[in-house]
Amino acid sequence: MPQFRYEGRDVRGRKRKGTVTSATKREAILKLREQGIKVIDLREVPQTLLTKEITFGNPVKLQHFVIYLRQFATLLKAGVTVVDATRILANQTDSKALKKVLIDIEEQLREGNPLSAAMAKHKQIFPPIVVNMIRAGEAGGNMDETLERLADHFEKVHRTRQKIVSALAYPIVVGLIAVGVVIFLLVSVVPTFVAMFADFNAELPAITKFVLKASEVMQQYWWLVLLSLLAFYTLIMVMKRQKQTKYYFDYVLLRLPIFGGMLQKAVLARMTRTLSSLFSSSVPILQALSIVENVVENEVIAKVIREARDSLERGQSLTEPMRRHWAFPPLVTQMIAIGEETGSLDAMLAKVADFYEAEVEAATDRLKSLIEPLMIVLLAGVVGTIVTSILVPMFDIFNHIQS
Repeated sequence: MPQFRYEGRDVRGRKRKGTVTSATKREAILKLREQGIKVIDLREVPQTLLTKEITFGNPVKLQHFVIYLRQFATLLKAGVTVVDATRILANQTDSKALKKVLIDIEEQLREGNPLSAAMAKHKQIFPPIVVNMIRAGEAGGNMDETLERLADHFEKVHRTRQKIVSALAYPIVVGLIAVGVVIFLLVSVVPTFVAMFADFNAELPAITKFVLKASEVMQQYWWLVLLSLLAFYTLIMVMKRQKQTKYYFDYVLLRLPIFGGMLQKAVLARMTRTLSSLFSSSVPILQALSIVENVVENEVIAKVIREARDSLERGQSLTEPMRRHWAFPPLVTQMIAIGEETGSLDAMLAKVADFYEAEVEAATDRLKSLIEPLMIVLLAGVVGTIVTSILVPMFDIFNHIQS
């Protein structure tokens, strides 16, 4: 939180200096006034790397954001002004980051700025869909309905995303456990048998030789293995941030044999849900497509949306580029085409989003029921292979001693 250096005088007229921590300059003045200090000069202290708050992604949790939207809509329906509603919500929210932003927005509103313009200055908290829908709500005079629609939108998007995360979490966790068990066996257990096998000078099976060699490599070059994994992870992160390489990364994800179909449905659900929310708030279609292109989080789908926007600018159909692309099933293009013809594009997109959200939920449930036994078998197979590679030569040595 920002710090302000102040100069002022107390109630006895004595000069006072110091610093105060506050979200905004106005709040700092109010704090000092409560302490009986009349401010003469107030300046924000420049933040350093040690004092600056570092955040990754959106610092506001989605559940806090949805609660804020719901409460904001309720207050407006009750006749509370936007300024007072913002002040009330700033005092009530459990999110420090959201509280800080709302205090600043309240200050801007009191200076005469519209809510959408104040939100647009905090892009990390308020994505383009929020700013544009609020702007449309201000123009149409239906801010409460717009906020309710935004809350519904983010709740449904979050629910779909959580389904995908829960479906992928199990295999990732089991995979990490498998890697940890293998490393433990190779580093701690397998080396204890190396000297015994060497003493008996027995002919070892191929699988045993492989496991012993892997154990030797792991003990001597464990740092190289860690560096390789770190380099691979860094490469993936860099590829995801570069638009050109991210396209191929997303293409591979959508083409995966088991997870690809589920990810495709999730992306289409997000795309159609966002478009529906924007259209229902009377956001212009070209502007809505530009927003969706940035929030869809998949370059393959984003490229088709860009082509669809260009098609509209040329006076052609929105669905033509979608029909030509494998990532868009006929259901999507047909429903959009019907919506274009009947003038109910927002309703048709909402139905498509409902359908794919239900499909994602069913697909994740099926996937979890299938993956669980497969991952258990995989873990048992990996550990069993290592154990077997040790036991087989031990039985041979035991038989040799008996004979």
